[in-house]
Amino acid sequence: MADIPTLKQQYRQLDLSVLVLIILPLSVFGLVYLYSTNPVRTIQTPQLPAYLDFLLLSVVLALLMFQQIDFRRKMKDINERSLDLERKFETYARATVFRYWLLLVIGFLCAAGLFFYQNIGFTIVYAFTLIVVSIAKPSPTRITRIFRLSGKEKEVILDITRPS
Repeated sequence: MADIPTLKQQYRQLDLSVLVLIILPLSVFGLVYLYSTNPVRTIQTPQLPAYLDFLLLSVVLALLMFQQIDFRRKMKDINERSLDLERKFETYARATVFRYWLLLVIGFLCAAGLFFYQNIGFTIVYAFTLIVVSIAKPSPTRITRIFRLSGKEKEVILDITRPS
């Protein structure tokens, strides 16, 4: 059976990692957004080619789709293999952290695109990114739903956030 203290420790570590990966691009994008809507000072930015605007926005959209497809593929692989609960959770944690690293990159690219091109498309894509960030945030109920857990395994996962 799964070692509950170990799972609790892994969940806390996962939750902390995800929170850091959410806060970093959110703060940078927030600053860039505030600057783009009401600049206090004028910052001289280099004139980048216009085609890079479209290319950067396309890359951001592709990364947003890729992170979703990749995460679903990894979860399907986990469910198809007969792993114990600890291995499932470890694999889920790695896939989630990778997903949030991609979302961090997307956030920084959206901030850069908004800063250099003042393109509202980057704000819209970042809004979608925030929706993904909030929906995909790890929680015990989300984990039990992804792995279709029931019985004792479900109780173990639901207990990882309860105080000892």
